[in-house]
Amino acid sequence: MNSPSRVITFVNAAHFIDHYAMLIFAAAVIIMGPALGMAYSELLPYATPGFIAFGAGSLITGWLGDRWSRRHMMLIFFVGIGLSMISVGFVSRPLQLGVALLAIGIFASIYHPVGTAMIVSYAEKLGAEMGINGVWGNLGVASSALVTGVIGQYLGWRWAFIVPGAVTVLIGVAFAMTVVHEDRKGSKQAAAQARVAKQDMWRVVLSLLIVVIAISTTFNAVTVALPKLFAERLADLTRSPALLGVIAAGVYVFGAMTQYTIGKLLDRHSLKTVALPLSFMLAPFLYLAANLSNLPLIVVSIGIVMGAFGQVTVNDAMVGKYTTEEWRSRAYAVRYFVGFTAAGASVGLVAWLYDQGGFAMMLRAFAALCLLAIAAAIILPREIRTPATRAG
Repeated sequence: MNSPSRVITFVNAAHFIDHYAMLIFAAAVIIMGPALGMAYSELLPYATPGFIAFGAGSLITGWLGDRWSRRHMMLIFFVGIGLSMISVGFVSRPLQLGVALLAIGIFASIYHPVGTAMIVSYAEKLGAEMGINGVWGNLGVASSALVTGVIGQYLGWRWAFIVPGAVTVLIGVAFAMTVVHEDRKGSKQAAAQARVAKQDMWRVVLSLLIVVIAISTTFNAVTVALPKLFAERLADLTRSPALLGVIAAGVYVFGAMTQYTIGKLLDRHSLKTVALPLSFMLAPFLYLAANLSNLPLIVVSIGIVMGAFGQVTVNDAMVGKYTTEEWRSRAYAVRYFVGFTAAGASVGLVAWLYDQGGFAMMLRAFAALCLLAIAAAIILPREIRTPATRAG
């Protein structure tokens, strides 16, 4: 039998890699543009097919995880996304770049429906493990900006894809050797403790649908745009890609701490109690950021990532709490299909809004979208708490 802690460690590493791989381009595009002779707004849309595949592919990968093997799917994830990252380092034309980024998106679509379901299956305390898992994903986002900035500045943008790709393949080999089979019978069923009245289930579905579309779109837009936003608005502080990466990473650390805190709160309180105050964070911070620069922008950006990453933890816990083991990968597949497909559209939306009115227009537009998160939290019904849940 596989050790639950070992499985969860590999799944957490996969979450780190998943977000890291998807955001290398967002940081590297700043130096890729001059090298390829293309403007930021011309080059950025080549990432759109990959982000769409990130969401759309989850329907198939989630189904395969439930019907075939989550362990085998995770092995395919490690090797496939690693080789895809390496391939970006060898492109010479924009079309090749688009194909390579698409391949990253396809393999990246495996993690969330399959990996998150594995976390729920092996977790003893769902909220805490979701929070820790979220921290790993957040660190992947932060490290992507930081490491890509450093490698890009000193070795060139191609190595920013090749090095992490090679490391990921090696982690896949280690996974294949140490996680040799899959065991779902030992599931703690940590998720199956919170319930709502049957007649209120439609409110859970509607709330989840609204908040997933709003938060996933905003989350992706912010993580894609932040490196370029900092490059423009922090020019008085620094123009070094490496230092800008350090600043972005520092901002994301606050998001990681928020996910851990929200995860712990979800083990003690109902989803609605946690989600409602959290839903009021994003809109005002995004609106304030529209006209800020230098240190004030960094401070407000911390508030943005705290709100966005905290909401992601709530969304994942919501699906885990209301689905059974045999359907869990497919439930997460639908959640991430909706979320990441909307997020994929945000890449093109960021490029269009930036062309129309710069980051000021982009940030105000997403501030308005995040008002939906407040409505979603209000719609969410109260849970019927079981003794087991209250004891946890």
